[in-house]
Amino acid sequence: MNVVVKEAGSRPKHISEEEWAVRLDLAACYRLVDHFGMSMLVYNHITAKVPGPEKHFLINEYGLAYDEITASNLAKVDLDGNFVDGPAEGREINPAGYIIHSCIHREREDIACILHTHSQAGVAISCLKEGLQPMEQQGLYFEDRVAYHDYEGIAVDTDEQARLVADLGEHSVMILRNHGLLAGGRSIPEAFRAIYYLEMACRTQLDVMQTGREINQLPKAVRDHTAEQFHSGAAGIGNDGVTREWPALLRMLDRKDPSWRQ
Repeated sequence: MNVVVKEAGSRPKHISEEEWAVRLDLAACYRLVDHFGMSMLVYNHITAKVPGPEKHFLINEYGLAYDEITASNLAKVDLDGNFVDGPAEGREINPAGYIIHSCIHREREDIACILHTHSQAGVAISCLKEGLQPMEQQGLYFEDRVAYHDYEGIAVDTDEQARLVADLGEHSVMILRNHGLLAGGRSIPEAFRAIYYLEMACRTQLDVMQTGREINQLPKAVRDHTAEQFHSGAAGIGNDGVTREWPALLRMLDRKDPSWRQ
């Protein structure tokens, strides 16, 4: 396909090409979460690891709406939550964002990006005892691939981190009970795909439940087979941390508002 994507915004000289590429994708991810109705005022958070041995990650500065996020206004912090991209005076990151994200970035080398949302559908499913019940094609992406973490209060206590990581285990998707959704990925596009599919699965489950009619339950063998098709790459969406959807989504953002590239 001969589609021209707009050039990246002007990269500040003190930011490496590798970091700038991550910043662009992460800013796009914030805009996409907002576009698809998964943001909540100035709260919640999406983070991405910065390439290099320092174990730094990027996060939104507290108080910015998702549609205000750009590649250059993302904050770079270390695993202790300290700003490493300039003075900290007058700057703040969401404390819950630090608590939830830093421990996963510290313990899971395979996860490059983490999204946490409080969408209406995601919170509703998190409040159900049975949690997510995959019942259609996209939902089966998560068959036997969702972890659960019990609610302990607003996530500002560091002692919760060990339990968060333990409950996540080897999964990259977790439902925070009575709270919301969390999804990670080996790349920003892969993590966005996971939260998008998870959100759609939650919305569909609620829609089906609201009909009050009997649900057509799929056999376990079919559910397992479909999940394997997704995760093996047989479904044609890729399984290498990169998604086919991402370039199209970036083109959509550029048509809508290319300021995310600044």
